[in-house]
Amino acid sequence: MFMDKDANSKIQLPPGFRFHLSYEELIVHYLRNKVTSSPLPASFIAEIDLYNYNPWELPTLFGEDEWYFFTPRDRKYPNGMRPNRATTSGYWKPTGTDKPIFTSCGMKSITVKKALVFYKGRPPKGSKID
Repeated sequence: MFMDKDANSKIQLPPGFRFHLSYEELIVHYLRNKVTSSPLPASFIAEIDLYNYNPWELPTLFGEDEWYFFTPRDRKYPNGMRPNRATTSGYWKPTGTDKPIFTSCGMKSITVKKALVFYKGRPPKGSKID
């Protein structure tokens, strides 16, 4: 199930349709266009404010499978670069090593993939959830 900008309306797709892009395709054709306000190839990616939801609420919005959505990036401090990843009942914390995303020819890194883990509560005493 993929959603348009209204998170409550479902797009009806033909049987067998799969939205399964490579990371490069997601970055080049969707994220780059979104950031530059260029038209997207299709409106299959919802725009939500992730930090208004707890992680256990997301399956009711998007289903149980893989999710794609745009969310605004909030800053922790007005003049700083540090992102604000706080939610109503916890926070998202980066974990592991950032993994580079390369072009299909493997010659150039176009971005990095960051893994996040959700902690319930407030830092530094939050408890990690599954």
